[in-house]
Amino acid sequence: MFKNFLTIALRTILRHRVFSVINILGLSVGMTAFFLIFQYVRFEKSYDRWHTKADRIYRVVPDVSTPSGTDRTMGRCTAPVAVNLKHDFPGIEDAVRMSSDDLLVRRGDRRFQEHYVLLADSTLFHVFDFPLIAGDKRTALSHPMSVVLSESTAKKYFGDADPLGQHLLLTGAAIDATVTGVMKDIPVNSQIRTNLFVSLSSNRLIYGRTTPDTNWTQDYGYFTYILLKPHTDPAALQAKFPAWLDGHSGSQFRQLQVHESLSLEPLTQVYLHTNREVEERGSIDNVRIFSVIGLIILVLACINFINLTTARSVERAREVGVRKVIGALRSQLSMQFIGESVILCLLAFVLTVVLCGLLTPLFNQLAGKTIGTGIFSNAANVLTLLALALLVGIAAGFYPALVLSSFRPIAVLKGRFAGGAKGTLLRKGLVVVQFSISILLLIGTAIVYSQLDFMRSGNLGFNKAQTIVIPTNSDKNVAIFKQSLSDIRAVLGSTYSSSVFGEGLFNEYTELQNRKGEMQKGDLDLYTVDYDFIPQFGLQLAAGRNFSRDRPTDSTQAMIINETAARMLGYRSPQQALGRAFAQWGRRGQVIGILKDFHYLSLKHGIKPMVMRIEPFGYYQLSVKLSTAKLPQTLKTIAGKWSQALPNRPFEYRFLDEIFDEQYRSETRFGRLFVNFAVIAIFISCLGLLGLASCNTLQRAREIGVRKILGATTAAIVRLLSAEFMRLIAIAFLIATPLASLIMHRWLSAFAYRTPVPWWIFAAAGATAVLIAFITISWQCIRAAIANPVESLRSE
Repeated sequence: MFKNFLTIALRTILRHRVFSVINILGLSVGMTAFFLIFQYVRFEKSYDRWHTKADRIYRVVPDVSTPSGTDRTMGRCTAPVAVNLKHDFPGIEDAVRMSSDDLLVRRGDRRFQEHYVLLADSTLFHVFDFPLIAGDKRTALSHPMSVVLSESTAKKYFGDADPLGQHLLLTGAAIDATVTGVMKDIPVNSQIRTNLFVSLSSNRLIYGRTTPDTNWTQDYGYFTYILLKPHTDPAALQAKFPAWLDGHSGSQFRQLQVHESLSLEPLTQVYLHTNREVEERGSIDNVRIFSVIGLIILVLACINFINLTTARSVERAREVGVRKVIGALRSQLSMQFIGESVILCLLAFVLTVVLCGLLTPLFNQLAGKTIGTGIFSNAANVLTLLALALLVGIAAGFYPALVLSSFRPIAVLKGRFAGGAKGTLLRKGLVVVQFSISILLLIGTAIVYSQLDFMRSGNLGFNKAQTIVIPTNSDKNVAIFKQSLSDIRAVLGSTYSSSVFGEGLFNEYTELQNRKGEMQKGDLDLYTVDYDFIPQFGLQLAAGRNFSRDRPTDSTQAMIINETAARMLGYRSPQQALGRAFAQWGRRGQVIGILKDFHYLSLKHGIKPMVMRIEPFGYYQLSVKLSTAKLPQTLKTIAGKWSQALPNRPFEYRFLDEIFDEQYRSETRFGRLFVNFAVIAIFISCLGLLGLASCNTLQRAREIGVRKILGATTAAIVRLLSAEFMRLIAIAFLIATPLASLIMHRWLSAFAYRTPVPWWIFAAAGATAVLIAFITISWQCIRAAIANPVESLRSE
């Protein structure tokens, strides 16, 4: 019986090669896209889940509110939080703090500026599973100047030699540190990313200060994680935080007129769900969108299969009739047609495996990360695809089998069978669904790229062109280097700052005199700058003046604020804010200037109250404005000057426009993936339309022949055959437009500044869909229109 089913199925597939190829190609492309998206979604949701205690690890995050309304949602706590939580709550098994910095690391003539080094408590390896391949996790970070390296970093400094017990020099002061452990490279799916851990007790030696375990209101610099004991309720624990925090630090916060609250973030949700500071952040909304797109693409492939199979039902009607007359049961016919469906899907599975193997590296490149090393890297991948193929084969073949096995043999054999109105209506409905989705994706793609272009090309209010940013790490010899740049003709200017536009910045507790004459307290964004910062970046003053070297008090008693800060204080015009008092870091003075608002962060964020001050010890970046002429030669000359002034530090630089554009990295990846999957969805829809057009022209061959004999022109027949499909595309457009508008409006709402969505985007998407559909079916229509009518009538 099985052999008979298989023989008939293979004969049917070979007899109808065009439809078989369309079905196999459509299913394989659909399953390939679905599998790649499945891999992406699974990878995004796997972040930090590889820690064995992940379900018991929580990040402690603070929310700080001030009388001025400058509330902060931060990812870091002050130092005392972790120590006191562990001591006061028996449900907390352990706690660990981490602070990040860039450190100069040297060994012999090897020197690297290591970015995002994490200083961590000795409890790190008890809370997290960063596997040590050398060293004792209990003591690796227990002593000052202990260092744990990643495996690749250890090889970078020590080659094949044993790194344990070896020494490295940290920072420009060349402080000796001992390698006490080597860990495996941290997996890609971790939002905690570093190549080097240093013991937190090294603070005193590296920075000349101890970790302030009694000050609850300053230095929000510590990522704080707690490990709960089994069966501890995190919600019940969090409910106790307000009273606990008030008991420890209430007097300090009340003195500052600040309110702080603490909450818990599950480790497994930090990457996708948080809007607070992390080294790497994902988007749960993007994951959901791609999950839906993956299912849509798979559904489109199934729709194609159902449409094409039911459309060919007339051709197989006589076969069904004969089989029923000679005694075939309906269940046997159903099994036959489902079997054919499964065989097609298994053939599609083979092609899918090939496509997944070929496309995985490209997909990794589009996603910006290695989400998979290949289809055969995990047996579960192949088994998942096989199970998917069988499931799609059974599900997609069930309805056609039901339809075909229900034919009445007498009517079929007498030649009175024709496709039913319900079947025709279903096929039309499925075409409408396919192209509604395709048009929706076209509109979505246009709006995503329009928003990206809007953010990248928008007027930021400052000039970032041809500016390189050099990290200085407050090295005392940088002043010599800056002075030497004046000898280079192509250097148009240089300026110090605490951070640069587009990167993370400091925020400080600040008091400013408001319109009522009161000192209004707020947690404000802060740039510490030098005298050349404002003119070099082309910032505009709405009132007042810039810092001046001719006024010595400007270095200690002057502040410049932006227009948003002036409005926060209640001033109706920038001029009114001039001369108002400020207090910050124990220093007092006056506001000497008000900057016109500019976007120092991406257009995803609104402009916040911001202040600038002269503060030399806070200079961590040097921005150098360059001429466009002979840029490579200029950079080489600058590197030579750096080597002379700072021979122990490697020369590193980045272009400011690249730094700023990195803020749109996740949106850029989203756009690339979105457009590629939109193209795949449209391709699958067009495959289905091509197959339906072939069926339609085949079934109407006699009608076309009669029309040609009666004088119909080729153009008239093409219009006749294509008009029905064009009407379906028009209905799809009417359905897709409001849906796309609603969905993309919600997506755009996540941006503080968003592009207007013009009507022509919707019209262009509809016109594109019509054009693609017409091109798809035109060949079949023209072929039918120019066919010899005698041949079609004779075949009847």
